[in-house]
Amino acid sequence: MSAGSVFKRIYESVLYKRSIGFGLEYIGLTTLRFPRLTALAVLVFTIFAFTQIPKANVDGDLLRVYAHSGQYYDAYEHLSETFGTFENDIYVLVNAPNLVDPDVIEQVRNLAFDLELNEFAVGTMSPFTLRKPTEGGGSAPAVPEGMLTADEVAMSLMDLQQNDPMMRNLITPDLTGVVLIMFPNQELVKERGAKAMIESLRETISFYKDAGFSTELTGPPVWTSEMLNAAVDDQIKFTVWGFGLGAIIALFALRSFFGAIIVAATPFLAVMWSMGMILMFFGSFSFLTIIVTTLVLVISFAESMFFVFNWLAFWRDGMEPNKAVDATVKLVGPAAALTMLTTFVSFASLALTPGQGIREFSMAGALGTFLLFVCLMTFLPLLLKFALRLGFKAPPKSSVVLTAPLPLSWFLASRFGRPISILAIVVTFALLIPYGLIKPHFSFEDFVARESTALTAAESIDEGVGGVAPLYVRVPLMGNDPNIAPVDFEKVATVHRIVESHLGENKVISAASMTNYTDSGFTRQEVFDAVGPFMRQRFVTDDGSQALVTGFMPTIIDSEVLKQLVADLDAELATAGITDAEIGGFRILTTFATDDIVRGLQLDLTLSVLVNIALIGFAFQSFRVALASAIPNLFPVLATIAWLYFTGAGLQLTTVIALTIAFGIAVDDTVHFLSHYLHSRRDEGMAHLDAVKHTLDRIGGAIVATTIILCSGVIIVTFSELPQVALFGTLFVSTLAFAVVGDLFILPALLAAGGKFFHPLGRIGVRMVDNDPTPDDPTADTHTTGATPPAAPGAAGGA
Repeated sequence: MSAGSVFKRIYESVLYKRSIGFGLEYIGLTTLRFPRLTALAVLVFTIFAFTQIPKANVDGDLLRVYAHSGQYYDAYEHLSETFGTFENDIYVLVNAPNLVDPDVIEQVRNLAFDLELNEFAVGTMSPFTLRKPTEGGGSAPAVPEGMLTADEVAMSLMDLQQNDPMMRNLITPDLTGVVLIMFPNQELVKERGAKAMIESLRETISFYKDAGFSTELTGPPVWTSEMLNAAVDDQIKFTVWGFGLGAIIALFALRSFFGAIIVAATPFLAVMWSMGMILMFFGSFSFLTIIVTTLVLVISFAESMFFVFNWLAFWRDGMEPNKAVDATVKLVGPAAALTMLTTFVSFASLALTPGQGIREFSMAGALGTFLLFVCLMTFLPLLLKFALRLGFKAPPKSSVVLTAPLPLSWFLASRFGRPISILAIVVTFALLIPYGLIKPHFSFEDFVARESTALTAAESIDEGVGGVAPLYVRVPLMGNDPNIAPVDFEKVATVHRIVESHLGENKVISAASMTNYTDSGFTRQEVFDAVGPFMRQRFVTDDGSQALVTGFMPTIIDSEVLKQLVADLDAELATAGITDAEIGGFRILTTFATDDIVRGLQLDLTLSVLVNIALIGFAFQSFRVALASAIPNLFPVLATIAWLYFTGAGLQLTTVIALTIAFGIAVDDTVHFLSHYLHSRRDEGMAHLDAVKHTLDRIGGAIVATTIILCSGVIIVTFSELPQVALFGTLFVSTLAFAVVGDLFILPALLAAGGKFFHPLGRIGVRMVDNDPTPDDPTADTHTTGATPPAAPGAAGGA
């Protein structure tokens, strides 16, 4: 069989629907026909993938997730380009019970100046860098140097805390804490990384550990760095522990050390291939794409187990082991191809939702799914034949633990098939109600690493001096005056008052908050000149076309509260006749864009369910098969969503992704079950109920084993330091747990109860794989399924 004939057969299989695998199983048949050439191709591709691994890194930037997601991202990007914003600033929280001690305040001053001299700083803002305008057009330090008594220091700080608009949020009312803000050099940060910047700042701060005060770093770059560290730890933990658990379960299921090694080798190679290709295409992992490696690992383990169980079943039934490999490729290949396609569709459907991070996850997952299938169809058959050459012997039959649920499953299906089916249908349709009622939910702290010291410091700032999370209002001006013309100043002042009425007194800064200086006789130009050009651009653009009003919210704020706040601000601004102002900020972006993304993902989930059910029906050429697969596969997804609804968790970003991908994977067992059921009906001539029982006996153990592997591998994710990733793992496992109930109890009951409805399936001649004998294909036979003769039925083992 030449390479050209392989593609020709794939085309014919798709065109004439002669294979449930749409011809993709011919990748495996090519491996059998050209083992040396395939082995060389596998070796070359593996070497290429391994050359990409040293470039492995994780980008923890949340903006990567929301990039190009719609109007809220566009508004944030425009805001950032125009004013710079406070989103990248580093906050240093300084606490000292005796802050007003002259020696202590001078040490804090020295720290502030050292921060300003740090190579990553382009500027700082603190009581020590602030200068007040003086008569004559000059300026003087807001906190005078050389003060001799605590009273002098207290009076100076008290004056700033009560009267200066910028210092109100930087000095605690009890004068025991002060916040220093550093503005990073973004070009240098991009070049050397946020981690290097934070390490440099910690080194600067370390010189003051015995200076009589404590310091803590916080701010978005620190949160991002903590997220990055947690993501890297996750990458190592998920891969090592997921692989180890999968190997241990394979050892338990097969009761053979070398058998477990054979099962584990394919997942290991599939993960390496996927990592290499993700790094090649995207340059780095994100906190979403890092999950793909774990999914590839556990799916590969499951498919590898199905393959090896089938191979051992053929071998134990008396077939020569090398021929058993060939027969397994022919029987499992089409079903594995269809399961790959259902998972591929689930990943690909996510690309319909805007957002760079979601699209990257979608493409990475689809790529990984295809690569693991190729690895299964090329590397594993070669490995099995190589193991036989080395003298591998068939292990004893699998543990009875794997088949323990099967007698109960058959008893319920045969005796109570109809009531179980009716109950399953009613419950599944009832679960559509919470699916329609559940709403998106966003929680910022779920994106930050657990026990984050930076988040704790931010909350301390919230309690002491004000919020760390800024809300911005961009105000278009008409006068184009860099010092803000009177009519425009009144507009800015109106916006300032409205925002302050919601966030609280002294929680807003803008050009209008400097009235204490202008009321003292200074012009706005003198005030702007005193704060310097860097801070000036935080209030008004150089051309005077736009002004910025900044309000500081608490770091932790409920998404519903934030959405209501924005709605109220919009309404009050409109009432005041200001309709061209635009509210924005990172927290606004993440909250509103998450709503849009989640609603899009929810639609993707619905589409994925419908497409995959239709794909199953198309592959088997039967709407009856599609209907049989619908309830067992809808039930786990809807049950998990109902749990989210009744617990009040709502739909979050990773929630819908987990459900979509878990559904795609949960379909796998259903496909294998239906494939073996139809094989028993069409090619072994079994009666309907006999075929259901035979399928349960032969594939039930594999379903249990693969579900244990999938759940055990992904449950590692639930221990992630990132709550969103941990939530992904929790929902993924719960969906798969519900799915095994659907496959072992609901599906057999539906088939048993619908005897007359499913009776025609035994007469449909769909081929599991096209094996028309050809002179150049010694592996072909005359059986329509490509399986072995009836004397050696090929079913997933464990029996």
